[in-house]
Amino acid sequence: MNPETTAIHAANLVKATTGDVTSPIHLSTTFFRGEDGGYPGGHMYSRVSNPNRTALEQVLTALEGGETSCAFSSGNTAGMAIFQALKPGSHIIAPDDMYWGFKKQLMTIFEGTLTFDFIDLTVTENIAQYIKPNTSLIWVETPSNPLLKICDIEAIAKIAKKHGLIFAVDSTFASPILQNPIALGADIVMHSTTKYIGGHSDVLGGALTFAAKNEFWEKVKNIQETGGAVPSAFDCFLLIRSIKTLAYRIKGHCGNAEKLANYLKNHPQIEAVYYPGLVSHPQHEIAKAQMRGFGGMLSILTKGDAAAARKVVNSVKIFSQATSLGGVESLIEHRASVEGPTSKTPQNLIRISVGLENIDDLIADLDAALAAK
Repeated sequence: MNPETTAIHAANLVKATTGDVTSPIHLSTTFFRGEDGGYPGGHMYSRVSNPNRTALEQVLTALEGGETSCAFSSGNTAGMAIFQALKPGSHIIAPDDMYWGFKKQLMTIFEGTLTFDFIDLTVTENIAQYIKPNTSLIWVETPSNPLLKICDIEAIAKIAKKHGLIFAVDSTFASPILQNPIALGADIVMHSTTKYIGGHSDVLGGALTFAAKNEFWEKVKNIQETGGAVPSAFDCFLLIRSIKTLAYRIKGHCGNAEKLANYLKNHPQIEAVYYPGLVSHPQHEIAKAQMRGFGGMLSILTKGDAAAARKVVNSVKIFSQATSLGGVESLIEHRASVEGPTSKTPQNLIRISVGLENIDDLIADLDAALAAK
């Protein structure tokens, strides 16, 4: 099936005896045992599995073309499960502009347990020199947050395979509709399902999809089930509901973002526009080869300092000044102030999640805010 069809039907596990077209919410935390001590309904305890979570994991696996998925209570816990599953002393190669939440995990929670190098993964030929005897994982984020860098997934997958390394891709900015890293050689795809997969800024979640049920997957699965950082049945229900419109929402996000990026690239108050759909983007050709669209995220550098950038985000009327992305409403933020004093993000950078409003209204709103600067 094509993605639009898969998104609507792949979460339908069974037809309910009551004739529900939409799967009901299974709120029970525990399930009946049979006379033989087994679990005839397929579930024992909701931390371990739940019909709604099973359905969510099933549709994510189908969309990403993997063998299995694990859903978590947030994107951060999904990524952290990978780090937790590594042997103590393991070395990680990660992007120099890695999402600040994951970078903070490595530098605080896993300090002394794991070692890591943050490098420019867009320069594929330099990766091999950072591989050490204890290197276990290459972590890629493409498109990256907030600089929208694009990494060559297929090329990095070949390096990882040659050296026997786990290769994980944070594909949150792309969604399964625009990019399928497993088809390009990745072992694991990570999503913050809070973002495009949820799509309505009303549910928190994360997920990992695996190319194979191997030993490392078993470790992550144990962390999911035993650690218990899993989404509730209602969270899973909301995510499944949202996935049904994902393909069509993504088309709208991409169309609006491309038009906004092309408008802003020539604006006199803008120094630079970071959007992989622009021919001027340094990795545009790679993005065109491995993505089916360029996404709904872009970042801009305003002329001036942090104060000038903050004045822009304080002057918009339709854009909502808020952290997060992927919702139907357009969001805007001064990114460095979100990431804190250690942020390496340019102080004049504004990150924009382009929503599904009329693009003419969005352009007019941002144009007026830039004029106020």
